[in-house]
Amino acid sequence: MADTPVKRPHLDPRQALELRERLADANAGPATLRGGDEAIQAAEAKAEAARVKLCESGRQGALERIELLLDPGSFAELDRYVTSSCADFDMPKKRVYGDGVVTGHGTVEGRPVFVFAQEATVFGGSLGMAHAAKICKVMDMAMTVGAPVIGLNDSGGARIQEGVASLAGYAEIFKRNVLASGVIPQLSVILGPCAGGAVYSPALTDLTLMVEKSAYMFITGPDVIKAVTHEEVTKEALGGAQAHNEKSGVAHFACANEAAAMAMTRELLSFFPSNNMEDPPPRPTKDDVRRTCKELVDAVPLDPSKPYDVRTIITSIADDGHFVEVQEHFARNMVIGLARIGGQSIGIVANQPLVLAGCLDINASVKAARFVRMCDAFNIPLLTLVDVPGFLPGTDQEYGGIIRHGAKLLYAFVEATVPKVTLVTRKAYGGAYDVMASKHIRADINLSYPTAEIAVMGAEGAVNIIYRRELMAAENPAQRRAELTQDYRELFANPYKAAELGFIDQVIRPEETRARVAQSFALLRNKRQENPAKKHGNIPL
Repeated sequence: MADTPVKRPHLDPRQALELRERLADANAGPATLRGGDEAIQAAEAKAEAARVKLCESGRQGALERIELLLDPGSFAELDRYVTSSCADFDMPKKRVYGDGVVTGHGTVEGRPVFVFAQEATVFGGSLGMAHAAKICKVMDMAMTVGAPVIGLNDSGGARIQEGVASLAGYAEIFKRNVLASGVIPQLSVILGPCAGGAVYSPALTDLTLMVEKSAYMFITGPDVIKAVTHEEVTKEALGGAQAHNEKSGVAHFACANEAAAMAMTRELLSFFPSNNMEDPPPRPTKDDVRRTCKELVDAVPLDPSKPYDVRTIITSIADDGHFVEVQEHFARNMVIGLARIGGQSIGIVANQPLVLAGCLDINASVKAARFVRMCDAFNIPLLTLVDVPGFLPGTDQEYGGIIRHGAKLLYAFVEATVPKVTLVTRKAYGGAYDVMASKHIRADINLSYPTAEIAVMGAEGAVNIIYRRELMAAENPAQRRAELTQDYRELFANPYKAAELGFIDQVIRPEETRARVAQSFALLRNKRQENPAKKHGNIPL
């Protein structure tokens, strides 16, 4: 009885090329390869057509992307020859080595990381059981050794031919995302279309980057939306990089191209420790922490109604003026991001007077709360810059749950045990004063500029309430209101009442901001604080 020929999986493009080169180097004929040269040529032709199509869309293959991300020569691939075991829909004839995802480990700035990169030229990057198992394996290894995981996502979603097995694969990944959350940094880079289940893993990770004009994320695509709701929308408008950076807040960065996305990923990793048991790595700097910030003397206008850009303060006090803003285009009345002071990573949360006068609203509260919790999980100290007139009023905010969403930020600051320094630059009114890392919710050191106003509300509003009857009886209500407003401002709208009560630790001059903030974080470097023992809290989600 003749031997039954072994059905080998198809080669992916790099395997076909490498095999051909090895055969040529060995002066071997085409017949040396089991399956014959025709099989190689067919695989090469099919892969080349897919690669051309991929390049036309501005995208690269999985290996090229990994090489952009990792230190040169550091990548070690795992499970290269894993294939699908699906027996349905003629899939055994279509098996490909690697099953559409490249996984392994390498280094970024010499520090170990794990990575997976989906290959869009193989089944559209769709996820089957073997594909998922490869991703789960590197996630498990990352948890074991305590190293970050970076996902390079380019997937059409679940592999329909594998049915519920592909859904099980997604759920296995989601489970690991959740269990790894707060233990190791998880970053997602969206490099192509990601639909259905492919979007939930990125949503569970710490930071998500999207490439403009080639990356998309949506639960249901434009065709399904049109069929169900009769809405017509493009992929870009529905789930492009700008849509998720400006409107939904799902993504944290919009990058011009893949190279920029990989460079930003490397930069972000430099601010994080490898895991939650370590501190972020220091970066040497020649920028003197005692440097005087003369540019801040007049940075905050004396007129409380005049806006200014809080990023002026941030870049002035950061090492070398370097600040990586997170979610720059979403909820712009709140600025969050990463910087260094004295070489040490810090997270910054700041009201932005340029937008909505720096009011807290639903999106700003959620944006800041998630960032605070991320920094706390990875031992990144927090600096909070406060200039907030209160919560944004309106029925949209109340019906949308501003009470619940504002409580998330309050919860996050109270829960955080990392060193917390707060600086009131101008206004700190009402409940928003409490929420923005006040002394009462466990901020460690609270500073203030001399011109800051810390009160229940602004002077004008307070006078209208306190002296309502007197103003109604006054011969010249406008003049009397102005007098009472000035008296109230001098008595209460300053930092000294709060300082008398110990709620403000120091009133500092703007030009000494960097020195005082650096001094505070140096003092708190060995801070140790633990929350009460519990399974977990019940944050008002």
